[in-house]
Amino acid sequence: MNSTSEMHRYHWFKNKTIILIGRKNLIVANMIENRSSFTPSDGTFRINNLSRTDDGEYTLKSFDSKGRQLDPQILQLNIQAPVSSVLLVSECLSQGEMRVSCSSDGGDSPQYSWTLDGHTLTDAQLLSGNKDSNNIILRQDVSGQLVCSVSNHISRMSTCGFRFTDCSLSNGMHLSQRVLVTSQTQCTDSATAPTMITVTEADHSLLICGLRTAVVILILIGIAVYFVWKKKKYEKAEGSAVPEEMDYENSVVMVEMRSSASGL
Repeated sequence: MNSTSEMHRYHWFKNKTIILIGRKNLIVANMIENRSSFTPSDGTFRINNLSRTDDGEYTLKSFDSKGRQLDPQILQLNIQAPVSSVLLVSECLSQGEMRVSCSSDGGDSPQYSWTLDGHTLTDAQLLSGNKDSNNIILRQDVSGQLVCSVSNHISRMSTCGFRFTDCSLSNGMHLSQRVLVTSQTQCTDSATAPTMITVTEADHSLLICGLRTAVVILILIGIAVYFVWKKKKYEKAEGSAVPEEMDYENSVVMVEMRSSASGL
């Protein structure tokens, strides 16, 4: 309403429960006065610190001086939290298809949409799922820059996306790719978008085998270094002992020569 000056009496309701009573420019009662205010001059009713419990139907009923009710004014208030983050996870399947899931955090009634190289994803590019769901499987021959967007009535957020070309890996490994975007994330160029590559359970045996091989190589290197050090130490000790033995032999010869001279 523009003003209460023409209204003899008015009531504000929330879901059939009265929250404010007024008479012209006078507020008779305000049941949520601690966090709301009403300005009779321009008919503005303000509620601060909204919460989910404030969700509902608000109705203004007004009456003229003869007590006749005027046309009620109704407003439906929906409280929704904005989307705060989006997580995109992809995984290569055994036949070269790609399973991709998109999830959001903090948003009410999220809606999902997909684009490939800037164009809306089509049903022909999908093996299962649909372009409005958060879980899809792309066909084997599909490639490009895939982006997931999540939105509701008050917010919208998109992942940075990632580029993929082929899921048929020669070594048979299945790689999963994760892209997490929050309200503080700055998406960079698609070639350098933040990604994290993780190995799925199918590749744990390969990973363990590789680690064992690395440990064996390190042990062998350690043994070789030890024996080289031991050999050098032995050669050094042997070399330092040779001169002492020669001096001893020479001294014996000299004694024998002197003994012979005294006999003559």
